[in-house]
Formats: sequence, structure tokens, C-alpha cells
Amino acid sequence: MKNFLLVLSIITITSCIPLRIAPQFKKNGYTIKEAKKFNRKLPREAAFIFADPKDANEFFNFINTKFQLNDIDVDYDVPFKINGTLYFLSFYEVEKATKTLNLIPIFIDGVTENSDLETDLYDNYVSRMGSWYIVITILDKNSNNCLKETNAQRNKVLQYLKDLKQEYLTTQNYEELLFTKKS
Repeated sequence: MKNFLLVLSIITITSCIPLRIAPQFKKNGYTIKEAKKFNRKLPREAAFIFADPKDANEFFNFINTKFQLNDIDVDYDVPFKINGTLYFLSFYEVEKATKTLNLIPIFIDGVTENSDLETDLYDNYVSRMGSWYIVITILDKNSNNCLKETNAQRNKVLQYLKDLKQEYLTTQNYEELLFTKKS
């Protein structure tokens, strides 16, 4: 019993306790859910969400170059057409963090609190590692959300967003987009 408690204590002391875990979309590489449920600051619209492995503002630069917007209204109501139907794309770059509680610094500070060898590991109690996500909403000309399950155009829009995501992730030089067929 003493050995069990000793092993359990060692495992507990040397471990990290996850407080919050950033989502991972392994099945499709994306998810469709209400943007407000993903981040409180976003609108109550169905959204296409995927992890962004690139640097900050890369998606902004991609959209700006692809649709030749000249830095005007790049992240809000970007017009595009699918089979002659006009839609409007809005996107948000959102950070979600994986946050863990580290027990070793807490234990060390507790042991050395009343001794001559004082440590201050307070900044190491919690570690945080951020992941960035792109949240895209699509509206039609009547301001209907095209990613809702009840929308008749959902499959066309979803396929367009999958292709857009793939194009974004595979394109290194956004100037190449100017030489491709505009959609």
C-alpha cells in the first residue's frame, strides 16, 4: 500500500493537468458549427472552421490577393460567385489555447516556501500553447446563412470552402493566384 501511494504521489507531482484543450479537427480537417459556440465574440451564424498552421494575417493576405481587394473590406462581406450566384464571405482569425496546470513548480514552491532556499516559479504554474483557427461565414444576397443544414445551396458552398481551404494551405506565393482562373 505504501509503495502504491508513493508511486501515485510521484505520478501526480510530475504530471500536468489539462485545464483547456484546443480543438483538433482530424476527421475532415474542418468543422461546421455556430461561430458563437466556438468563440463568444463571434456572430450567431453557422461557420466553416479549420486550423490555420500558417503565420498571422496569412489568410487575410490570401483573400486580399485572391479577390484583388486592395486592402478594402478584406475580412467582411467579400463578394464571390458560385455558378453565377452571388455570395458574401466573412472570416475571423481566432486563437484557442491549450492550457495546462504544471504541478512540479507548485510542489517546489510549496517545499521551499519556509526555507532559506526560496524559489519563485509562479509564472510556470500554468503553461499555454495557442492554436489559430479561421472561422468563415457565408451569406447570400438576402443575408441567409448558406452553411445552415436547411439551406438548399449548402453543399455547393461547402465544396467551395473545402477547395478554398485546400488552395490556401497549398499556396505559398499568393501572387500565383492572380494567374489562376478567378471564381
